[in-house]
Formats: sequence, C-alpha cells, structure tokens
Amino acid sequence: MHFADVECGKRFFLGTGRPIALGIGDDEIRGSAYMEGPVQMGTADAFSSVLGTLMIGREKNEDDKKQPSRSLYVKGNTFMEGDDGTANALNVTGNTNVTGNTNVTGNSHVEGNITTGGDLTVGGFASWSGSIVATTKLFDIKHPTKKGYRLAHACLEGPENGVYVRGKLKNDKTILLPEYWRNLINIDTITVQLQPIGAHQDIIVKRWDAEKVELQSKSGIPIHCFYHIFAERQDVKQLMTEYKGDEFIHHSLDKTS
Repeated sequence: MHFADVECGKRFFLGTGRPIALGIGDDEIRGSAYMEGPVQMGTADAFSSVLGTLMIGREKNEDDKKQPSRSLYVKGNTFMEGDDGTANALNVTGNTNVTGNTNVTGNSHVEGNITTGGDLTVGGFASWSGSIVATTKLFDIKHPTKKGYRLAHACLEGPENGVYVRGKLKNDKTILLPEYWRNLINIDTITVQLQPIGAHQDIIVKRWDAEKVELQSKSGIPIHCFYHIFAERQDVKQLMTEYKGDEFIHHSLDKTS
C-alpha cells in the first residue's frame, strides 16, 4: 500500500515488543514510537549490510532542495553508554571539532597528532613515549609559604638530552654513580663540578668510569665537598640544536638526520 501522508495520533510501534520506557496504560506517552530494528535512514545504498540497530546515511532526497551536509544533527545534551558489543563505545573516522569543554573519565588513546588552540589541563599523570616540545617548560603551584600567592619555576635548558646527580661527599674519595648509569649515559660526556666545604682542598678528579668518580686532594687532606655530575643520555638520539626552517619538524630531535 502507498500513502501520501500517514498520521498517528498516539503511538507508533514497528516490530514485536512493548517498551516499558514509553509508558503503560495511563502513563503511555503520546507521540512516542518504537522500532524493533534494524532501521536505516538516508541514502538507500549507504550500507550493504546491517552494521547497527540504527544506520544513518547522507540524505539525498530530491524534494529537499537544501541537501544537508550532515547525517545527524543533535540539539541538546547527548549521553552515550556503551556495552561489550565492540571494543570501543564510540569510533570516529575523520575530524572532530569540539566547541566547549570535554570531560573524559577513563583513558584516552589517540593515534596521530593532537593540536590545541588553548590550554590543556591534566589532573593526574601524563605519559609520553616520545619527546615533549615546548617554548618553555615549568611548574606552577600554590606558594608553600605565602597565602594567596603562587610559585612558578622553569626548567633549565641545554643543547643535549642530559641527566645529572648531585650530593655531598665527606671523608671519602669516591663518588658512586647510580647503577643504571652504565647503560643510560655516554661515559665520554661525563663532566664533574666540585665545591669544597670549609677550606681549600685542591680537589681534582683523578679518574672516572660508568660506576664511580674518584677524587684526590692536596697532601691527603680529608675531602669535604658538594658535587654535580652531568652526562648525556645514550638511549635516545642526540639533539640537533639548530636546523633550517620556520616550523618544528621531528628530525630536529636527531643530530644524525
């Protein structure tokens, strides 16, 4: 049968089942509808098989002169509750534009680039398997001693991916380096800074390796000093500090590129 227009004054049911959510008896909701599914809307050939309970393709109705560019437009709030039918509750192929705030409870995994035009705030830990590239790197916290103030400190910059250890040595001639340094750093890049405490001791670095730094003082004077020991990491590529271009490119992180 073909009808030009069909009007249903109460409710419309297609398929089997009587949904409780649409009301029973005196609580029946006028204008409500139930479809058992699957339901396809839009272009007839948009789908070749059933991919969901509701499938929406682009509308290409010749009677509609506007031919909208969207398959789905929602005014109002949207809530999505996934289940174990697929690995992900929401899959998006293509670009996503969000105007306003986005709150995520749980993990977010992004394969590709993320570009933010404003601020990115992380309330927990942020983990990267690559490099963080920024104009400056700093922390900003509530001031530990001044009420109503904040405290900001920036990272010290240098032309290398370096690490350091520091400390104080007393009545000893050997500075033991962290055990993991032997596989972490390039031993040829080690530098040592010493600051005598209390008196001049003419301290020198006698020898060093990946496990320790041995010192020597004048005439066997007991050594008492502060120390800073720096080295460049060997587990990552060397930093290319200057390169041609107006924009950041990833090869700038590799001196061998």
